[in-house]
Amino acid sequence: MTNETTPAPNFIRNQVRDEIEGGQVTKIVTRFPPEPNGFLHIGHAKSICLNFGLAEQMGGECHLRFDDTNPAKEEQAYIDAIKEDVSWLGFSWAGPVRFASDYFDQLYAWAQHLIREGKAYVDDLTPDEIREYRGTLTAPGKPSPYRERSVEENLDLLERMRVGEFGESEKVLRAKIDMASPNINLRDPILYRIRHANHHQTGDKWKIYPSYDFTHGQSDAIEGITHSICTLEFEDHRPLYEWFLNNLPVPAKPRQIEFARLNLDYTLTSKRKLKLLVDEQIVDGWDDPRMPTISGMRRRGYTAASIRKFCEMIGVTRADGGLVDIAMLTHAIRSDLEDNAPRAMCVLKPLKVVLTNVAEDHEEVYDVPGHPARDDMPTRKVPFGRELYIDQDDFMEDAPKKFFRLAPGKEVRLRNSYVIRCDEVIKNDAGEVVELRCSVDFDTLGKNPEGRKVKGVVHWVSATHGVPMEVRLYDNLFMVEQPDRDKDVDFLEHLNPESLVICQAIGEPSLAKAVPEDRFQFERMGYFCADRHLSKPGQLVFNRTVGLKDSWAKIKQKG
Repeated sequence: MTNETTPAPNFIRNQVRDEIEGGQVTKIVTRFPPEPNGFLHIGHAKSICLNFGLAEQMGGECHLRFDDTNPAKEEQAYIDAIKEDVSWLGFSWAGPVRFASDYFDQLYAWAQHLIREGKAYVDDLTPDEIREYRGTLTAPGKPSPYRERSVEENLDLLERMRVGEFGESEKVLRAKIDMASPNINLRDPILYRIRHANHHQTGDKWKIYPSYDFTHGQSDAIEGITHSICTLEFEDHRPLYEWFLNNLPVPAKPRQIEFARLNLDYTLTSKRKLKLLVDEQIVDGWDDPRMPTISGMRRRGYTAASIRKFCEMIGVTRADGGLVDIAMLTHAIRSDLEDNAPRAMCVLKPLKVVLTNVAEDHEEVYDVPGHPARDDMPTRKVPFGRELYIDQDDFMEDAPKKFFRLAPGKEVRLRNSYVIRCDEVIKNDAGEVVELRCSVDFDTLGKNPEGRKVKGVVHWVSATHGVPMEVRLYDNLFMVEQPDRDKDVDFLEHLNPESLVICQAIGEPSLAKAVPEDRFQFERMGYFCADRHLSKPGQLVFNRTVGLKDSWAKIKQKG
C-alpha cells in the first residue's frame, strides 16, 4: 500500500528519465490539452500534475493548448477558468497559451495533402449511414460509394465545404485507410465536419472543423511535443495518431503514452453529467463546493498543495486500479490544514448559557495560541463574560453515563477557560431547551478542580462579542460509490439530500477579520474556509472543507 514515505509508482517518469539518460531524448516537451467545454475536475488535476510535473522534474517544458475544435460547446469563460485553475495549482506553461485553432490553416493544407496522395475523400453518407457502413467489433465495414472520387473532385468539394456551400452533415472528409481493420478507429475516420458556428478564436473564418483525432497528433508535432501523454481510452486511437504522423510531412513525431485515469468513489467526472448538474441548477454553478471541479474544491477549502499531494499519492500506472478511496483525498487536505490552518471556535447550533455567578459587567480576555504547534502564528484574543453560547449537541438533558459533555448537575470545561456546572434548564412553551443556567468554578482557570475529575471540554463563544456567520456543511454529492455504474438507473436518483446543510452560526471575534479563502480549524468541528462568493456584502460565509476524523490515516497504519 502506498503511503507518504513510499514513493508512488509513476512508470512514465521512470521511462522518460531512462530516455534522457540514454540519449534518446535531449529535452522533454509535454502538453496539457483540455477542451474548453467545461471546468476542469480532479481527474484533470492528475493529468496537469503529471504533464507539468514531468517537465519540471526533467528540465523540460509543458505547453497549455486548448483543443478547440467544437465551437458549439466551447466558451471563453471555460478558457479563463482553465487558465486560472492551472495557475492556482502552481504550474506555469511554456510560452503563450496555445490553441488547436492556431493550426487550422496548416491542418487544412495537410487535409489537401492527404487528398492529393489518394488517402482522403469527401463522403456524402449521412451520419447514420457512416455508422452502418463502419461495421462492428466482429464484422468488417464496407467502403462508401463515394470512396473513389477523383482527387480533383475531392479538392473542389472540400473547398466548397470550407466556404459554407453545404449544410451541416451533408458531407464530411474522411481518411482512406482500411474499412476491414480490426481497429474500428482505422475504418476511414472522419477528418472534417461542417459546422456553421462562430468560433471564439477564429470567428466566422471556418465552416468546417477538424476532428480531435486529426487535430491532436499534428498539433503535437507542430509544437515539438516529445511525449503525448493521455488516458487509456485513447490507446485504441494510437495507431491512428501514428498513421497521420507517418502519412503527413510533419516536423516532428511525438510518442503517445497512455496511463490509467482517475476514478474516485462517490464522484462523477463526466463533463456532460457535471454540466447537467449545473444546467439543472442541482448545484450552484461549476464551482459549487460539492462539485469535483478544481474551482469547486478550491472554494470548499482545498489547497493547491493538497491536490498535488493527492495526485502524487495515487501514482501513475497503466493498470486500471479501480476506484480510489475518497478518504485519500480528504487525508491529503486534512494533513495540510492540520499543520497550517489557524484555530478558532465557532458554535454551529447556538445554545445560550448564562453564568449566574458572573457579574453582568464582568469581562476577561484570553490570549490563545493561533495554532498549538506553531509559534510563528499570532495569538488571538478570546473574550469571556456572563453570557455565552455552546453547541446544542454539547448538552443532553437525559444524558447516558458515558456522555462527557454538559447535562443537568454535570460539569464541563470551557475550552481555554473555566469549569462550569449546569444548574438549571430553561425551556420554551414547546418544551425545547432554549437556555442553560450555569455556575463557574473560578478556581479552575488553567488547572483542574480540587477533588473531582472533569472529562468533558466544549467550545464556546461570547454572546456579547460573537460574530454571526453562515456556515455551510458540505458532504458527498452522491450516496453511492459509483453513481453512474447502473446504466438502467438515472444517476440523479443517487443524489445525497444532505449534501448541503446550512447553519446560522456564531464565531469568535477573530473570525471577523477573515478574507475569502482564509482557512481555519474550528475546534472540535473540522476545517472550514471563508467562501469566495459571499451571499451578501459584509456577510461571513464559511464552507466546511473536511471533518477532523481521518479514516485514511488509520487505514495506512493498519497497512
